[in-house]
Amino acid sequence: MNQKNELNALEWVNRAKDDERSIKAILKDESGAPSTACFLSQQMAEKYFKAFLVYSKEGFQKIHHLDRLLELCIEVDPTFSELTEDAILLNDYYIDTRYPGDVQEFSFDEAREAFEMAQKIKEVVMVKLR
Repeated sequence: MNQKNELNALEWVNRAKDDERSIKAILKDESGAPSTACFLSQQMAEKYFKAFLVYSKEGFQKIHHLDRLLELCIEVDPTFSELTEDAILLNDYYIDTRYPGDVQEFSFDEAREAFEMAQKIKEVVMVKLR
């Protein structure tokens, strides 16, 4: 591990914390759009996976799919496989929350569940970064 990797990982963590603060603000008073909280939960998880990958290796391809990022994390540390279901569910929020169409409206209950999944990913990654 070199210092550059640690600093880059910290940058990803700080960006994820920005998403987390925004999610908390939306959920606190149920003000804002629950779809935004769902999207930001996906983004938060993505950034934590990227923090781990930057910390653990030299880098990764520019990808946004949580399932692929998780596969890369599992290659480094197989215990990440416990996050598979959360990553798959959160991955749907990357596109579905951004575009109108046949996609359902998102509820605050769903937004809270998405945030809980992102929090779980955060907890696992932060233990690995210590």
